[in-house]
Formats: sequence, structure tokens, C-alpha cells
Amino acid sequence: MEQRISFWHRLLNLIAPQGCAVCGCRLGMSEEVICSTCNLHLPRTGFASHAYDNDMARRFWARIPVERASALFYYEAGSEVSRIIHRLKYSDHPEIGVSMGKMAAEEFAVHGFFEGIDLIVPVPLERKRQRQRGYNQSVEIAKGVSEATGIPIETRAVKRTLFHGSQTQKNQQQRMENVENAFHATGEVDLTGKHILMIDDIVTSGATICACAGVFSGTPGLRISVLSLGMAK
Repeated sequence: MEQRISFWHRLLNLIAPQGCAVCGCRLGMSEEVICSTCNLHLPRTGFASHAYDNDMARRFWARIPVERASALFYYEAGSEVSRIIHRLKYSDHPEIGVSMGKMAAEEFAVHGFFEGIDLIVPVPLERKRQRQRGYNQSVEIAKGVSEATGIPIETRAVKRTLFHGSQTQKNQQQRMENVENAFHATGEVDLTGKHILMIDDIVTSGATICACAGVFSGTPGLRISVLSLGMAK
């Protein structure tokens, strides 16, 4: 799809050239976040073409009423591709989330991934952690998805009240224990009969998504789909 390049975008790129989030090379005028070469070699999962049954969807089976699940790329800590997530979360670059969310949505939409979805529900951050970071990376990804699909974002349905540290270095059992009782449903939004899309930056064991979605257990007719940028193998 042809991109419209504004005057201000060109001017900003001349004054402060943007670098690719993966390789660091200067981005061209028509490129956002990652360069064309890194985009070409992004280790895409291809899950959106069979969103009801894939390695990511299976991580949620028998745990939450998941319908569809897809990640844009395979994630491996320390890899070049992991720099996308690291810069998004720790280097004050929320625009990476928006741009990558939009990219994922445009690619997934071709396969009908968003059909029938009513609301986007980003996985929330604990208030103190969000204040320290300045934003919630999952909300930024959701903004890009919403921009591409027109599906509204709902941030009032669930809140995170506990944070016991990063999931990064924990095994599956520790991940589950780490997020146990970390979320609560606010009761501010009626999700009866809704199909929601939960969004997170990375899915590893699925513990965070399951803990977050679990607060809606018992909601009549609720269906859940999941989207993330990365999925750890």
C-alpha cells in the first residue's frame, strides 16, 4: 500500500534521521520503524492464515475460550528481532507499538482475522509501572490495530493491581504464579455476548493473557481472540 509522506515527516527525518529498530540503519522516507530489508526477513509466524488452530492458539486451549490467535513474528530473547520489543518497552518509543500494530493488523486482515470482533482489550500495566514507563506498550499496539481495523479500544474492563516482576526469566509454572490474582474485572463494561481481542506485546506460555482473561470467567457468550507482536517458541 502506497504511503503518504507528509512535509513534516520529511523535515523531521532530515533533522533527526530515524533508525531501523532492528538493524539501526537509517530509514527511508517511506519506511516506518523497520527498514524494508529487515521487514522482508522478519520471522513471520503465518498464524493468521489458520488462526483457529496453530501453536499459539494451542497455548490457550482448555484455559480460556479462545477463538483465534496470532502473533506477527517469532520472538527470541537476544535476537536482532527482539530489539523491536526492547525499544518499544524500555527506550521510550511508543510509536513502535502503533506502527507494528498497524502492520500486523493489515497483514492479518487479509485472512479475515478481525471478522466479528467487537472490542480490543489491551493487557493492562500496573499503575506505578505505567507511570514509570509513561505508557502501556499493549495500548500502543492496540492503537495501531484500531487504526487499521476501526475496532474500538476498551481499557476500562480490566485493571492490573499487582506486579511481581518481569516474566522474562521465569519458567512456565513461575509465570503462572507470578500473574495469579494480578488482574481484576472492574465491572464498568458489560462484555456479555461480546467477542474481544486481547492484545499483548509477547506471548510465551500464555500465562499473562490467561490470568487477564480469567477475570471475565462466567461472562455469558464471551468469546476471546488474541493478538501479539511476538511469540516465543
